[in-house]
Formats: sequence, structure tokens, C-alpha cells
Amino acid sequence: MNQADLWTLLIGWAALFVVYTLLWILQWRREDATAVDVGWPYSLALLVSFFALMADGSPDRRLLWALMPGLWGLRLGTFILTRRVLSGEGEDPRYRALRAYWGRHAHLHFFWFYQAQGLATLLLTAPILLLMQNPRGLSVWDGAGAAIVLLAVLLERVADNQLHAWKENPRNKGITCRKGLWRYSRHPNYFFEWCHWLAYPIAGVALFGTSLAAWWPLTCLGPAVMLAILLKGTGIPYAEQQSLEHRGEDYRRYQQETSPFVPWFPRKPARPIPQS
Repeated sequence: MNQADLWTLLIGWAALFVVYTLLWILQWRREDATAVDVGWPYSLALLVSFFALMADGSPDRRLLWALMPGLWGLRLGTFILTRRVLSGEGEDPRYRALRAYWGRHAHLHFFWFYQAQGLATLLLTAPILLLMQNPRGLSVWDGAGAAIVLLAVLLERVADNQLHAWKENPRNKGITCRKGLWRYSRHPNYFFEWCHWLAYPIAGVALFGTSLAAWWPLTCLGPAVMLAILLKGTGIPYAEQQSLEHRGEDYRRYQQETSPFVPWFPRKPARPIPQS
């Protein structure tokens, strides 16, 4: 990467600062921070489009690696927007807890929280800019990476829709979803979200043999950071805590039966559940 790339990243960061400041003002007025969950996938999609315009790599590669993460970001952002923000469910419990914890300084803390999201977006998309700088034509590695993105987006959507359909049925209140992908993983949506990030180091293999090869480890940043967030941060630990509070013994049994992350066969048959 060169000085021009650094300027591209700096301009991207400035744009993200503006976007997340506007989102922060929105949460201040609404007393609801959930919009940040929409902002980050949408801003990622916009940022990679900007990178595609600024990069010097082959046009077909720039187009491909604007479309693939853009597809992921638009799918996730639209899902969160329609199912959480516009549904009238109110503020995400994570943010309600933070608002209560921070007390009268909550708005100031949320400002820095939002800007941290913007910085994370920049860091996670920097490897995509690197892919776009490859001057060679598309390779089998780009095809493999794109296939992973498409499959991950499809299966994450399937998992989200299965869980949403389960929750919409009042007969399932207080009962853990064990249908479809949720029979094989307690968090299949998180797993396939993580799989999306694996596409970039795989596509990055095409960098070998070019002057950019030494930068390939940068492409591993996304899957490493996302795995840490999902397994140890605000992903699985928080979701499990909320599920235990709402579904108690049924969820404890589900934990004993079902793989926490990577889909695998249940350790023992799940108990009969009502048909949705």
C-alpha cells in the first residue's frame, strides 16, 4: 500500500466520522442507540464503493470486491432496519443497559462508542482496499472468495428468517428455536456472518506474486477481529445471557444439546416442541 492508499483511508475515516456523528445526534434525539447497528453495515457498503473508485487495481476486481461486501452490508443493514428499528420494539437491550450504566454522561459515552464503530469499519474494510489494488485480472481465488460471500449471505439470511418466523408464532413463546439451522448451532447467523469475513484472506491469496504480497496478513484482520467479538465480546456471551433470562431451563437444555457456534449434529435428541 502507498501514500495514495493512506489518503484514501483518511478520507474514508473523515466520511465515517460525519456519518456516525449524524447517527449519534439521531440517538440523542430519540433516546435510542439501535440505529448504529444499521449504520455500520450500510457505511461499510458505501465505503467499499468509494474504495473501488479510488483504487488502482484491475476494474473487474474493483467491481467484484465492491459488490461482495456491499451485498453483505445491504442485506444485514436492511434486515436490522426493518426487523428492529422500524418494528417499534424500542431500544436494543444492550444499549438500554449501557444508557443506564453511564447515567447522565450517557450521550457523551455514546458519542465515543459511535466513533469507535466508525474506526472499526475503517479497519475492517482496509483489507478490501488491498484486494482492489491488485493489478492482475480475476483469479480462481477471487472466485472462491466471492462464492464464500454469497453462500454466507444466503445462509445468514436463512438463519435470520427461521428465527424470526419462530418468534412470530405466539405458540413458541418461552421455547427455544430448534428448527432448521438452529438445530445444529445456537448461533448460526453469527457463524455465517463470520464466514463472510473468511472470504477476504482466501481472495487475498491472489496477491502472492505481486508487490502487495507482504500485505496479505492484513486480510486476516477481519475474521480475527470478528471471531473475538462474536465469541468473547458483544456477540454470543450477551445473547446467551439474554436467552437464559427469558427461557431459563429450556435454554440450558439447548446449550447442553447444541453446538455454540460451528454447526454440528445435536449431542442428544431435542425434546418434542410445538409445530410452528
